[in-house]
Amino acid sequence: MDNPNESSGVGVLDKAAAVLSALESGPATLAQLVHATGLARPTAHRLAVALEHLRFVSRDMQGHFVLGPRLAELASAVGEDKLLSAALPVLKALRDHTKESAQLYRRQGEHRVCVASAEPPMGLRDSIPVGATLSMKAGSAAQVLLAWEEPDRMHLGLQGASFNATQLAQVRRRGWAQSVSEREQGVASVSAPVRSGAGAVVAAVSISGPIERMGRQPGRMFGPSLVAAGNRLTEFMRRVDQADHAPAS
Repeated sequence: MDNPNESSGVGVLDKAAAVLSALESGPATLAQLVHATGLARPTAHRLAVALEHLRFVSRDMQGHFVLGPRLAELASAVGEDKLLSAALPVLKALRDHTKESAQLYRRQGEHRVCVASAEPPMGLRDSIPVGATLSMKAGSAAQVLLAWEEPDRMHLGLQGASFNATQLAQVRRRGWAQSVSEREQGVASVSAPVRSGAGAVVAAVSISGPIERMGRQPGRMFGPSLVAAGNRLTEFMRRVDQADHAPAS
């Protein structure tokens, strides 16, 4: 339907859609959901908990409701997400070049979700399945997804994080982030941003693997490869944006 507020005629679906739409703008408490949807508090709570059970909704570190990983999984499955369709060959090329696991992450509230991945066929690896929900408080992908946020949101995201504002400034200057035993002991990672046609950071492309292979300064070796992969996907997004805004012939 063209109007997201238009009724489908199925009351429970309309109410569930209202909850999901309210979470589109970011994390929400139950009181905020009630205010945004106009639903009675018991109804909003019952729907949010049911959607959480089905993984359409999750909770952040503060217990606020956020959009869940099932939405990204469905988008990937039906092939409607143009970035995901373009990401897989880029991730495979990155995996083959670096010999490490490659992932694409998007931010959902106070979490980041793995929406695409390419694993090496054998050997030690840091396997992160599609749909995995990870913290925004640690890891190179979290740094990338936070580094270009608005100052207020960045300051909020840094509370309790394993990295600080100085490190995020370095990420913006270099164009890539690295982490060593930040998210998980013994694991290193390197990430770079993927931007929309308008220039906003919409995803982070990453590789991860054992410190024994990647070293304690993995960005020095792999940073340029991650930036190149991010640039490839950014260019794809730019072309998609231009095509979407091209006048009809």
